[in-house]
Amino acid sequence: MNLTKFNVIGAGLAGCEAAWQIAQRGGKVRLHEMKPQKKSQAHHIDTFAELVCSNSFRSNSLENAVGLLKEELRRMDSLIIHCADKTSVPAGGALAVDREAFSSLVTDMINKHKNIEIIYGEVQTIPQGGITIIATGPLTSDVLSVEISKLVGDESLYFFDAAAPIVKKDSINMEKAFAASRYNKGSDDYINCPMNKEEYTKFYNALISAETAEVKDFDKRLIFEGCMPVEIMAARGIDTLRYGPMKPVGIINPHTGTKPYAVVQLRQDNFEGTLFNIVGFQTRLKWSEQKKVFSMIPGLENAEFVRFGVMHRNTFINSPVLLMPTYRMRKYENIYFAGQITGVEGYVESTASGLVAGINAYADAYGKKPVVFPKSTAIGALANYISTSSIGDFQPININYGIIEQPINRIRNKRERYKSISKRALELIDSFKTN
Repeated sequence: MNLTKFNVIGAGLAGCEAAWQIAQRGGKVRLHEMKPQKKSQAHHIDTFAELVCSNSFRSNSLENAVGLLKEELRRMDSLIIHCADKTSVPAGGALAVDREAFSSLVTDMINKHKNIEIIYGEVQTIPQGGITIIATGPLTSDVLSVEISKLVGDESLYFFDAAAPIVKKDSINMEKAFAASRYNKGSDDYINCPMNKEEYTKFYNALISAETAEVKDFDKRLIFEGCMPVEIMAARGIDTLRYGPMKPVGIINPHTGTKPYAVVQLRQDNFEGTLFNIVGFQTRLKWSEQKKVFSMIPGLENAEFVRFGVMHRNTFINSPVLLMPTYRMRKYENIYFAGQITGVEGYVESTASGLVAGINAYADAYGKKPVVFPKSTAIGALANYISTSSIGDFQPININYGIIEQPINRIRNKRERYKSISKRALELIDSFKTN
């Protein structure tokens, strides 16, 4: 195939990354984006690469699989990770960003690239001719969803996702809340709202009895575990939250000198440090119920909410049946998918899929060999997972060491084993990049 025309549908994380990788290699790209003419219920700003859930790209540690994935992407000259690094805000050992500054920087760099043409407006049919990368994400429009369904047959799947509330920092009562990180690791980047047993029990009972908003076609069996609404998690048992997003381990309340029974953490959401999101509190509660229930959290009794949590449908395809490890369709040589629509879950994972799809779309167009990353790298492991047809019940996944190909001589100590896996992966990425 010798084509020079590229279409990328969707200017989210994956779409921007894919377009950038093609353009950087000299390919001429048409990047299609339906905003600002049309937005989904979860979108709020007009710029590209909008972060609709958390503002965190998660851990930077090479002892964490997502930290390894980010470092691999840095070494592969990822646009998205470059922009995230440039717009980071304090978050302990994690990479969190000022979401508006991040989105603006991505948009600016895309707009200034001489090889990228922006086409605004909703794409209603998949372009014919050339190579197309479909990166419409988990919020694909209804019209295009129908076209994708025709393309993939009856293999389409879907699940629901939820976003957490954001509050103003100056409305948090710091006489009850306090700044700290778990086990005093890093700087005190999180605001902690401690609860005793009585406060937790009252909060728990209010949470599980609160009224939820109706979501069209909602089915709790189709919720992805990694972004589960807090009220559904709570319904699994009274202590579930205390072992999940409200676990008090590694936290001491400086006001009392004691360990809280439970703790709610808030993470900085913008450069100025004026906005904080409630970590792990994705929800589908009605907004009035969110105000009532979340105001029961010590320190948030007078909190001013600038965004309440929302829930929305996420769409993804049965990738193991449909895609190759290059993210190209098995059936159609000129069509690629990238982003959460492929079943990768998370900002960094979506970015990785866009990078691989972009690199391979360019290679495909100019008769070069497919670029298949080794399964012992995080990028390659993720691509292998979504394209392995032996997977029976395919579900969205975050990067984890369990899917990365392990060395034959397994190191017993988990921390040392992860360090060894990361060291080998980065050596492979460095040699891979120069080949």
